[in-house]
Amino acid sequence: MNAATSREHGKGAAPNVRISIRSVGMDKPRAWLAAGFEDFRQAMAVSLAYGMFWVGLSVAVTAGAFTLGLWHWLLPLIAGFMFLGPLVAVGSYGISRALEAGRAPNLGDAFGGWKGHAGQLAMMGVMMMIFFLAWIRLATLLFALFFGFEAPSPETLYTSLLTTTDGLMMLAVGTAIGAVLAFGAFTISVVAIPTLMDQDLTFMEGIEASIRSVSKNFRPMLLWAVILTGCVLVGVMTFYIGLALILPVLGHASWHAYEDLVRIEPMEKLKS
Repeated sequence: MNAATSREHGKGAAPNVRISIRSVGMDKPRAWLAAGFEDFRQAMAVSLAYGMFWVGLSVAVTAGAFTLGLWHWLLPLIAGFMFLGPLVAVGSYGISRALEAGRAPNLGDAFGGWKGHAGQLAMMGVMMMIFFLAWIRLATLLFALFFGFEAPSPETLYTSLLTTTDGLMMLAVGTAIGAVLAFGAFTISVVAIPTLMDQDLTFMEGIEASIRSVSKNFRPMLLWAVILTGCVLVGVMTFYIGLALILPVLGHASWHAYEDLVRIEPMEKLKS
């Protein structure tokens, strides 16, 4: 792909722009995390409230699954969170953007920052939902292949997963398939969603910028994907409580990743 892309907006939209992708080093993921922690520190109350909202929602989904006898869906749902995580981070992008504008963020920035570009962000949501539903379908097929169509008891299932050949095989196959799908979702969204939050672009242009960012910086972005996944898993293992800190910090960090990776300039400026 070319190092830069230019486009012409329709009437009433932003001027012609050039989208360039910068190269970054392997040290950048750590710098993004540090910047994310700093944003969290500066807007701790709002960021923590936003993180607690998702913790509460996660607890409600888990309780609902057990109440309805659908507890066996929890593992694929938790794994599927990786596909929806970039959308969850939208509120953190709004908080970071407010900090950069020199004002104190509020809950409106966290829960309403998407409104200016709702249509294009909704299209990205559809794309991420396709990945999520594909994962759920594949997880269902894997479960039926190894355990049949009758859900065993929780004790039987989790014991079988960790102590039997079939269970370990299912975990290995599921992890491999999930990793491929998750990296695909990461590739199209890692900077697409913050780009759409910040610029008057179409969702396809956001996806293109994201793919080019990963392609041009494959090793740093692979490391970033591993860090994001590992941090979310740690948050889940704390019975979701850790996500109250982890989700907003990762969201703030992802905003800074976008700013380091993507440069958007009006064509008029380039001609002058």
